[in-house]
Amino acid sequence: MSPRTGRPTNNPKNNKITVRLDDKSTKIMELYCKQENIEKAEAVRRGLKKLESDIKK
Repeated sequence: MSPRTGRPTNNPKNNKITVRLDDKSTKIMELYCKQENIEKAEAVRRGLKKLESDIKK
């Protein structure tokens, strides 16, 4: 059996983070994920992409 399982990808997600959210943020996350039919991790990735434009270079 292969040591690697799952779908092959060109964009592996090797980094893991853990966050604690207040009730309001959790509700926003749940509503957005339900509306867009996505997982929480994808919602976080989308949020980070929106923040990218705020980075000063």
